[in-house]
Amino acid sequence: MRSYWQKKPLLVRQAFKDIRPPVSSAELKRMARRDDVESRLIWREDDQWQMQTGPFARLPMQRESDWTLLVQSIDLHNDAAARLMHRFNFIPAARLDDLMASIATEGGGVGPHFDSYDVFLIQARGRRRWKFGQQKDLSLVPDLPLKILASFQPREDVVLEPGDMLYLPPHAAHDGISLSNDCMTLSVGFRAPQASTLAQGMLEAAAEQIAARSGAGSGLYADPPLPGPDFTSHYKDPSQSATAHAGEIPVQLIDATLEAIGKVRFDRKLASRYLGCWLTEPHPLAVFEPPADAESVVQTIFERKGRGHWEVDRRTRMLYESSHFYINGELAPLKASPRLKSLADARALTILASDRTRMSEDILELLAQWYEDGWLHYQPLDT
Repeated sequence: MRSYWQKKPLLVRQAFKDIRPPVSSAELKRMARRDDVESRLIWREDDQWQMQTGPFARLPMQRESDWTLLVQSIDLHNDAAARLMHRFNFIPAARLDDLMASIATEGGGVGPHFDSYDVFLIQARGRRRWKFGQQKDLSLVPDLPLKILASFQPREDVVLEPGDMLYLPPHAAHDGISLSNDCMTLSVGFRAPQASTLAQGMLEAAAEQIAARSGAGSGLYADPPLPGPDFTSHYKDPSQSATAHAGEIPVQLIDATLEAIGKVRFDRKLASRYLGCWLTEPHPLAVFEPPADAESVVQTIFERKGRGHWEVDRRTRMLYESSHFYINGELAPLKASPRLKSLADARALTILASDRTRMSEDILELLAQWYEDGWLHYQPLDT
């Protein structure tokens, strides 16, 4: 992190020694046929780049060359993929986005391009040749379905074998070409929101807070409302004199508007609420599956006082800041205790009978509710 993160590329040979792909090529093809999975097919025809989005009723034959299938967010659909993605927990989870998988036949690739975010490229099967480098000219070829660099000037040329990994910082130009018909590459991508996105989000959160405090409703960022100024007063102008210019906006009204907006607090509390709720909002394609035996398991949870093994569902997003805890777009009704923070950090928590710290009824009720919602999984242990 100190030497390479967002600074320069890094090639790590056998970062994942004896790697076993979390999904097979056949499973990826089945995913690409589903309408709840994001997928793209990229190929070249008559020396022209072509792209089609899924779901796909039919995919090219394995013996056909020069095509690539990309399946986005496989961590939503496969536990092994989610576990592999969370091995990158040395980077804040707030920055982690998804795990994408691509399969390609010989010659397949997506062309020379760059990403606006960090990416770790893991070779899971077959071999891929990567050319990459950092360049100033990032202009693109116009009128293409893909973002292809107009002038690609690589500085490095390497071949990745299964288990090898290549890290690329934002805007590093790169081009990967499959050298075999069984090529599979895994891409760990990260969130890099634009400043405009962060600013608009803060304004939206502030607007919801104003509405909630004035009794005009609530929203994602306003439950419960944060302490703040009163916005229920009405505009008054007792000193307004008769006017010969009825169409002119009164100066006093402009001043009152500026005074009202000046009361809005753009502080750390609002930023925490906005980021906590927004960053943990589940992926649009995430579907949680409440357990069928919820009633009996919840009874076991309370009988054992939470002792057992807890795991975070692969689709659950969980973050904390100071004493605030966020899960799946919601602010938890309890403060972020050390155990909740451990659960968010490791995405798992084991509570043994020998643990002296007693879990409060409030935390037990919260964990049980998350279990019933399918956000957490629980397994009782004998010890």
